[in-house]
Formats: sequence, structure tokens, C-alpha cells
Amino acid sequence: MFVPRFEFNPDSEIRMTQYKITAPGLHRFRALLTAIFVLPAAWLLSCEHGTALAQQRKAAAPGYGERVTRLVWQDRASGSLCWGEVFRGQKWTITAAPLPGFPKLAPGQQDFAQMEHHEGWIVASVRGRKGENGEVGASGWVVVDSGVRAVPHGNHSDWTYPQLPSVRTTSISAEGGNPAHMYVYDGRFFMANDSSRGFSMLNPAQFRQPNAQPAATFFNGGSGHITLAALADKVCYATWIDAEGDNAGRVDVVNLQRPAAESLAYSLRLPSGVIHGATVNSGKVFFAPRDGICWVAADENAALNPETVTVHHISLGADSESQQPLRTGGFVNQRNWVLFTTGRGDQSALCLVDAAEAQPQVLKLPIKVQDGLALTTPEVVLAAGGRRLAFVFQDRTGDSDDSNAPQELLTVVELDPNRDRDFRDARVLQSIPVGPSRVQGHSGHHAIACDSEGRHAVITNPGDGTIWVLTLNDLQVRGKSIVGGEPGGIVAIGAPSHHH
Repeated sequence: MFVPRFEFNPDSEIRMTQYKITAPGLHRFRALLTAIFVLPAAWLLSCEHGTALAQQRKAAAPGYGERVTRLVWQDRASGSLCWGEVFRGQKWTITAAPLPGFPKLAPGQQDFAQMEHHEGWIVASVRGRKGENGEVGASGWVVVDSGVRAVPHGNHSDWTYPQLPSVRTTSISAEGGNPAHMYVYDGRFFMANDSSRGFSMLNPAQFRQPNAQPAATFFNGGSGHITLAALADKVCYATWIDAEGDNAGRVDVVNLQRPAAESLAYSLRLPSGVIHGATVNSGKVFFAPRDGICWVAADENAALNPETVTVHHISLGADSESQQPLRTGGFVNQRNWVLFTTGRGDQSALCLVDAAEAQPQVLKLPIKVQDGLALTTPEVVLAAGGRRLAFVFQDRTGDSDDSNAPQELLTVVELDPNRDRDFRDARVLQSIPVGPSRVQGHSGHHAIACDSEGRHAVITNPGDGTIWVLTLNDLQVRGKSIVGGEPGGIVAIGAPSHHH
């Protein structure tokens, strides 16, 4: 009797040979065949080109050490999502492989937009580019199951990795709405559909139903480069990008409890247009027009009207050279605080707003930035031990001369040194040199993500195809792995298991 035997090398394809079983002992072999060979072989054959198998084989190899977290990142060079895992052993290692089942993006026709995650689920948006003849590539979104599970254990969770990451569902078409901005509000994904003058809401509860086909609910609201601020599944504020005309400064207030065709409750107007950011915090909705920031009281039931809404404006000052108003491009939240960056050169700053105050004010923490660099939107984390940190990259501007550009940096800010939850004592801890970016328009920036327990961070360097590992207790770079391509947006899910 001849049966197949699989030999696998972590860096190559699966190879199949044969060997012979003679009659003596055959009955014992048959008894073990299904449990030992048939089911594992079927699983191996399901892996695309052996890459996922190679990834798992490497993960199990002696010397890799403890698994720290799982990563999923965007690679613009290959037009695919990649995944890997961080290991801590004799050296720090990051494995890398294409994500099985992810639809490869068409060069020149499609690109990645924003990507968010919640409770182990990832939604990656795909944006179509305009071609030479004016046609726009297909767009939409892809839901990915990270394969990581959190098992509650009293005051902590035990992180398990029972399966490989996989594509749950794909929705990419000519009618995809060309998404750009994506958010998670109250456990739901919100995605701007710029070309459709609206946005979509995805409820992760659908992802967990094995036989259901997840579908997004579309609402009319916003236009151009839409940004969104939502209050659970009740109300969403959707912005217009117009700089001039009747729709400059327009924000649509959408009632998510109504049918899509009837959901637009009313529109309000900000003092200036080109709105490029929105968020909600502590019962207030914040916007980022071209002059400072604005806020309104959150209308949870969409019961107000333009005449009864009061728009508050907070100036950020003016640029010392151009005399144009300072502005920002995006917000992040940490508890009751809203954070963003503004300015350039010696006017660069991390800004902090206590949204819980009746009349919020802007606190500026100056950050030294050389000419040719600019601050990115911050990322924040509640690190292990209760330390609250903000990370801001100093990336090259699109017009920087690469031959003479200054060193790019990651600036780390401790938001609450005395841990009284008041960020007025925020301070810059240090600026860490990082690898090169590859900035082109909105793409090619550095990105950072932290594991689920706030002990480690990973940094993508699109310019040299590397991902670095940073330990948050001492802010030291522990490992640098070449993953290839142009790694950009990244998420980290999971942490070392407390129980083995």
C-alpha cells in the first residue's frame, strides 16, 4: 500500500512524496490514519501556496520564544494585506506572510484607505483611483477575522490564537462608494462613502454569525472627503469638504433610527469650510475646519434644528509666516480628552482639550520640529501599569528633498505623569529616530500599534520595508525585522498568554 507523505519547509512550498506500508501492521496504521494524517493534510492543502503553513511552521520552530501579539498590516507595494506575529526569544522576530483570501489590489486603480479593528475583527477599506480616462477603480471594504480570542480571567484576559487570520467577507465593486475615513464608535464600524455622498455602518454582531453575510447599512449624509462623528447607533454627524459656496462648513445630522431615505434630520453650518476631521466625546461633537476647531452639544435624538444649535469656535492662532489660521486634520480620544496636532516648525504642538468642561479650552504642548518635517495625527494608549502615552510621528512633508531631509522621529508624550487623569501636566518624554517614510499624498506615513495589554508597540517604516518592536516600559527599540514591501497602516491584536 502506498500513501502520500507531506514534507514541509518553512521557506518553501509543500512537497509530497510516497512511501510503502506492508501488510504487517497495516491495521494499526489504518486506525491512526484519520486522526494523524487525513485531517491535518486537508488543512495543509487549504493554505494558499503554503505561505500560511510556512508562517505556522516558523511560529512553532524552536528558538522563536514567546508569542507577543499578532499583526495585520497594509502593504502598498504588493497591494495586499499581510499578517505576522511578534516573538520574543533569543532575539525579537516578526514573521510575515500575505493574508490568505485577501483580494489583490489592481496597481494604479486601487489603493488602501483607513483600517480599524474591534474585538478581534478588522475592517479594511479599499479606495479606487481615477484612471487616465476618468474611470475610478472598484472600491469597498473587507472584513478580516484576526483569529485571536480573548478569554476573561478575573482582572485580565488570556489571549489565545486558535486559528489563522482569514477573510470573513468582501464587498468591493464599482458601486463601493470610494471610502476613505473609517471609525469605530461604540463598537460599530462607520465608513465614509465619498463618491456616494453618504456613509455605511457595520455591526460586528453580524461577523460572529457563521452563516450570515455581513452587510453595511447605508445613510445619506456628507460630501467630498467625508468625516464622521457618531453616537452609538442613534445619530451621526457627516461633514462636507467644500471650501466655498452654499455647502461650505456644512455638517449633516443623520438619524440612524430612521430609514436611509428619511434619515437626514437637519444640517448645521460651521464658520469655515474644508472640514477634515470629526469626533465625539463627553456629550460634545468636535470638528476640524480650516480655521481652528469647532464643537456643538451632541443632539442624541436628532431633535434640534439649525436655529437651535449653537456652534462654538476655538481659534488655534495663526501661522507666523503666512498669517493663515492654524488648523488640524484629525482627532483621537483618551477618556474625556480630545487630542490633535497643529502648526509647523517652531509652532508645532500637540493640543489637548478637556471635553468634559462646560467651555473647553485648548492646551498646547510645544514639540520641536525641524523644517521639512510635520507632525502626524497622534495615537494614544493606556499602557500596562496605568501609564497613558501619546505617539506622534515627525514625518517628511511631501515636498521634502530626500537627499537633505532631516531624520524622521517618533515623539512620545506622557499624558498624565502624576496619574490624576488631568492631562495639564503632559510632557514630552523623548523623540526616537525611526526608519524612512514614503509620503505621497495621504499615503506612505509611518504607523504605530500597541498590543492588547499595552506592553509593546510596533512601528512600520514604509521607506525601507521594516517593522520595529518597541517595549513601552522603557521605550527601547528591541527588534527590527525586514518584512518587505511598503508596510503602512497596522493593527496589533492579542498579547502574551498568562496561562500556557
